[in-house]
Amino acid sequence: MNVDDSFKFLQYSRASRSAGIIFLVLAFPLYLKVLHLKLVTIGIIIAAMMLVMVIETLALGMFGDRYGYKYSLLMAEILPVIGAFLLFYSSSLDIIILAMIITGISGGAGGMRGLFSPGLTALVASNYENESIRVKKLGILTVLTSLFSIFGSLMLASESFISIYVGTLMAYRYLFLFADILLLISFISIIFVKESKRPRKTSKIMKKESFRYISKIMIINIVSGIGVGISLPLLPLWIELMYNTGATTVGIIFGVSYITTALGSYLASKSFGRFNVLNVSSITRTASGILLIAMALSPTVMIAGLIYILRSIFAGFGSPNRSALNVRGINREDYGSATSFNSVSSGLARLSSGLSGYLMAISFPIPLIIGGLFQGASGIFYKIFIKDKKK
Repeated sequence: MNVDDSFKFLQYSRASRSAGIIFLVLAFPLYLKVLHLKLVTIGIIIAAMMLVMVIETLALGMFGDRYGYKYSLLMAEILPVIGAFLLFYSSSLDIIILAMIITGISGGAGGMRGLFSPGLTALVASNYENESIRVKKLGILTVLTSLFSIFGSLMLASESFISIYVGTLMAYRYLFLFADILLLISFISIIFVKESKRPRKTSKIMKKESFRYISKIMIINIVSGIGVGISLPLLPLWIELMYNTGATTVGIIFGVSYITTALGSYLASKSFGRFNVLNVSSITRTASGILLIAMALSPTVMIAGLIYILRSIFAGFGSPNRSALNVRGINREDYGSATSFNSVSSGLARLSSGLSGYLMAISFPIPLIIGGLFQGASGIFYKIFIKDKKK
């Protein structure tokens, strides 16, 4: 197989990973609530997950530059597989918390959550040098992961049905086992992915021109990451508590949002060249922040759900464009280090999730309002820091 032929295995991996990861991200805060943990404690646990993700991302990014991004992807799958199995296997609260932390799975439960792991953007950028093809390939992967995210939300929605027969705790545990199987399928699929031969690494970390460019992207994503950390990791629990609803309603809202994310990504992959990549990145990020604020002020769960579904269209349309823009000024030998530095800066900013539980305890709308302001500002920063590509 050549690189193009093996792309289907990357699709298999992201599809199965998306279903498993989305269930875990949605279920973690709800499961911890079932175990009677306080909001502040849940926020701290989510922050600890992000810290593990940050360390893993930094290490695997630089590893990928030297030994291959495919191997970074493989190594990134190991801890979630172990963690998900422990969540099924154990009823000990200490082991449950440890298992969640070592998965390194946190952040928002958007349709693209299962797509990105250390090495993914670098692998696509390395295999496809043309920016148009990169956007199309990332668009295909985003559509696929968004659609399969629906299965993750349906898994959560099925919890109330399964719990009738086995109880709430065992229902979650059986679903954790199923998620673990999906992650294992993702791991096996990556083995068959091919990677283009890359230039030999000549710098210890990255070249100066790569660092100059990625430092601007890092500033933008730090601002966005603060907003995401405060508003999105506990969003499933926020919806449940804000509107006194259950896991089934949460699962339905996120399930529909994954369809609209896929729609946005499909439109992005088909319309590349018609719109300016920088403008799309800026506008969609700003719009996402504004819609978060509108969601915080929504009087009913239906209105809040509809706003989140609309926001997912902007997220789906903007993501392939932003991913391509983020590596536009990076030297080919530095894709792994540069994208990992970017992810690390964003991940560290998302440690603000430690505040989300505390802010929710004060007032439910506050986390989404603050998060929306930060994310909206990051969209404006794209236009300030990044110069448009010369024709």
